[in-house]
Amino acid sequence: MQLTLPRNIAAQSAQAYNYRNVMSSFNDFHVPRKFVFVLLALLLTLSASVHSLAQTDASKQERPRRALPTESDPQDVIKIDTDLVPVDVTVTDAKGRLVRNLKKEDFKLLEDGVERPIASFNVEKIEGSPRPVAIVFALDLSGSMTPAEVDRVTDAMREFSRQLASHPAVFALMTFGMHVKTLQSLTGDREKLDRAFERLSHEPNGMSTHAYDAVDDAVRMLARHAPLTRQHQLIKRAVVVITDGFPVGDTVSADTVIERANAADTSVYVVTMPSYTRMLASTQMTPLPTPLDVSGLVEKTGGRSVYANQKDLGPLFRAIAEEVASAYVIGFYPPAENRKDGKLHTIRVEGPSGFTLRQSRAGYQSQKAGSSRQ
Repeated sequence: MQLTLPRNIAAQSAQAYNYRNVMSSFNDFHVPRKFVFVLLALLLTLSASVHSLAQTDASKQERPRRALPTESDPQDVIKIDTDLVPVDVTVTDAKGRLVRNLKKEDFKLLEDGVERPIASFNVEKIEGSPRPVAIVFALDLSGSMTPAEVDRVTDAMREFSRQLASHPAVFALMTFGMHVKTLQSLTGDREKLDRAFERLSHEPNGMSTHAYDAVDDAVRMLARHAPLTRQHQLIKRAVVVITDGFPVGDTVSADTVIERANAADTSVYVVTMPSYTRMLASTQMTPLPTPLDVSGLVEKTGGRSVYANQKDLGPLFRAIAEEVASAYVIGFYPPAENRKDGKLHTIRVEGPSGFTLRQSRAGYQSQKAGSSRQ
């Protein structure tokens, strides 16, 4: 019969055994006990120092790669069928106009190149009920944004929220520069949102541009506090970033942010302010791509990147708001062998020829059998 001790008791016994062995060994060589105790004290001090350094190094590492909350995290998430894999699809015609009249039969969904039956199909409205949305605004206050631009953006964000007035909606407001700051967490109270907008002109500037950190924090907020569904409709989650397009000093990489946004089914929209393109303002030239553009953050999350080259930003933000709420939501059930294999599976959605499709994610990571959802 094998006896198994509790871990803490076993550890204490092992420590006592090791201590006795050390003492016995030193006694065999007739070493003074005072020297032994001094040596043990030095060893314990060195061990504590190494442990402290390890903790310091760990704190400097990149943020945890978990995007969705664990069961112990405070959250406001409605439980849904976790086997269903949803993907948002935005469809535009050759002139860039939204296409909103397609049906389930117009789409084909492929998982790892194999066509799968479409199990759910939602559009902007179901039986007259507008689709719920959860939006986080992330505004660059790194110093490259002028006070006049901040005022224009503030008015445009108000236009954005008004455009979605008919939708069940919650909004949050963040700023970023040297640090990421939440001015207003997700709320459906328009007065709270307006008060947060009014505080923008008093926010200090910073020299760095932690754009990826800001998107990362926004995705985490949506994953933790924006319900996955509302009245049997999947909520559209999106982050709208207003910046000059030059991230500097981030602690998290673009690839990690993309991974987390995909896991949280969140699209990222980027509005590039003319701080970056001011030298081209008097020309009709198309601005060069910014580092934020070429990172793939927008493309790989199904969002869109636009340049704010007009003085009145209202129409631009209203158009983005309209697009956010106009995506098709297509869901499917992976085969049983793919649901718990712990692998990354690709998703591709096809539609009628002549249209451009943008999907919120290009794949999904299945949970490994026996692991908890994170």
